[in-house]
Order: sequence, then structure tokens, then C-alpha cells
Amino acid sequence: MTLEKNMHSIEFFMSESLLSTLGIRIIPSPHDSQGSQNYKYSHNTVMASMPVDKRTVHPFGFLSGGASLALAESLAGYGSFLLCKEGEFPNGIQVSANHVKNVPFGQSIQATAILIHKGKTTHVWNIDITNEEGALVSSARVTNLIINKKSSELS
Repeated sequence: MTLEKNMHSIEFFMSESLLSTLGIRIIPSPHDSQGSQNYKYSHNTVMASMPVDKRTVHPFGFLSGGASLALAESLAGYGSFLLCKEGEFPNGIQVSANHVKNVPFGQSIQATAILIHKGKTTHVWNIDITNEEGALVSSARVTNLIINKKSSELS
């Protein structure tokens, strides 16, 4: 995938979506490039960041587990979207997570999604969310069903 097509995909995926509402930003992963001249998208890893602010905290002033799940599912959906063929799109069918550390208001988190299964009809992603110090905050697993647009129009 070229950088131009990748950037266009990011803009499409971000437009008027939960990602933009929560302040989620897709960021290049360390696996994305081998020098600034040779950008190469890794089909197995995608990364994003999200602020811990009034949009993403629970009433006690810490990161909401629901916001973490939204980040994980959105990032896995984006990763699957990039892997889909023409006429296909991903739809999340299962998400689970363990939240192991609080993150206070004012900080940010980073998520790394790694593809662990790419089948014809499902993609499974493992997403680790870390705080600014790199400590694990949440670990999630997301399964996406890959839907053919033509067959979905029939149902």
C-alpha cells in the first residue's frame, strides 16, 4: 500500500466517526518505515494514540474502560479495513479486554494492534494499550468479520 493511499484511507476512516469524536489519531508504527524515503505499510501492525480528557474519562477522573474498548475496536477495524479487498469491509463481532492500570486525566495512551489471524472471513487482533511511561493499561482481543458489500446488501 502506498503512503498516498494509506493517508487517504486514514482520512476516510477518521471522517465523522467515533475515532474523531474521541480524539483518536492513527500514528506510524515502528514497523512502518525503513528510513524516511522508503515508507512501507506493515499489514500486521497498526498504532494509534488517544488523549485522556473529558471525552474519555469516567466521573472519577480516570480513563474509562469503555473508551479503551472503543480505541481497541476502532484500531482493529482500521487494520482490517486496510487488509480488505475491494468490495469488502470489516465489522467487529467480538471484543474483550483486561484493564490493569488507571490513567489519570491529562495524560495520553497509545495502542498497538497486531494481527494474529487473517482468514478469508475473520481477522483477529491483539491490542495492547500503554500509558506515557510505556506501562500496560489494557490488553484487548478483537475479532472482525469480513463482509462482502454485495452479500450484505441482500440481507
